[in-house]
Amino acid sequence: MDSSSPSRSSRSRRIAPVVAAAAAAALALAGCSSSSGGKKAEDTGGEATAGKATTPRMTVALVTHQSPGDTFWDIVRKGAEAAAAKDNVKLVYSADPNAGNQANLVQNAIDQKVDGIAVTLAKPDALKDVVAKAKAANIPVVGLNSGVSEWKNLGLMEFFGQDETVAGEALGNRLNSEGAKKVACVIQEQGNIGLTQRCDGVKKTFSGTTETVYVNGTDMPSVKSTITAKLKQDSAVDYVVTLGAPFALTAVQSVSEAGSKAKIATFDLNKNLTGAIDQGTIQFAVDQQPYLQGYLAIDSLWLYKNNGNYLGGGEQPVLTGPAFVDKSNVDAVAAYAAKGTR
Repeated sequence: MDSSSPSRSSRSRRIAPVVAAAAAAALALAGCSSSSGGKKAEDTGGEATAGKATTPRMTVALVTHQSPGDTFWDIVRKGAEAAAAKDNVKLVYSADPNAGNQANLVQNAIDQKVDGIAVTLAKPDALKDVVAKAKAANIPVVGLNSGVSEWKNLGLMEFFGQDETVAGEALGNRLNSEGAKKVACVIQEQGNIGLTQRCDGVKKTFSGTTETVYVNGTDMPSVKSTITAKLKQDSAVDYVVTLGAPFALTAVQSVSEAGSKAKIATFDLNKNLTGAIDQGTIQFAVDQQPYLQGYLAIDSLWLYKNNGNYLGGGEQPVLTGPAFVDKSNVDAVAAYAAKGTR
């Protein structure tokens, strides 16, 4: 990495090209965490001060619908922590898959008078009132990951993620090119608008038959048994599409136990999944770059507070996906996945 980092004002004007370099610099700092910030790093001197914001300390709450054990959110959080360390931000992370509980966490952030809130909108109706309360308290709110179709309706400033319908449609087209005939699309959380949009998108463009299979994403043995039972019951299923990396890896076991010839495709990555793609047990994944979602959500609130910036102009979402990862390009991302950033 070039040691002559761009100035802060330059980053405001050219955020996209700088994201990877800034994140790498932040990750290189020893002891980097959500509670660490610019001042602590400045005290250490040396190269650790490169690219650090000297603006006043601010506090940002990141509130997601993470379920226990879902490693996807570890990647989102790492991106958020990298931006927080760079921007002299105290990051307060909280999560609950129950929409009512998530709303309460947002209310807690309002009560703590944070300087900004980044929130996922898996079940937007449940977050509508509390987002309005944040706005009434003059706390800027941005969305990430889930809710690309609802963020403007709820009055959020910006949104960072992928259009899940578009991502599903892209995967459906890819299945056509793979010659698939019957797909089981596995949803691990009923009522999650983003997951539903993914399977609906697949169904829209896929020329074969699509069936939705609901599983309890918080109980992986149950996930395995449900997928196994489906494959035993319907030998015509030739592709299983999962909506998260841990579920894809579990589906590999299901295919084996069922004696099925079905192939597996998925949304999202982790370090184990890139290895499975390389080995051929999983055919491909749709990557939405969760690290980038966490990073940009926190950085955008810093930019708004310190320079009045709106990424996307406040009118358009900032898309971080979809992109396909398969055997042809998995080596290019595997090293980053191993570090937990892809």
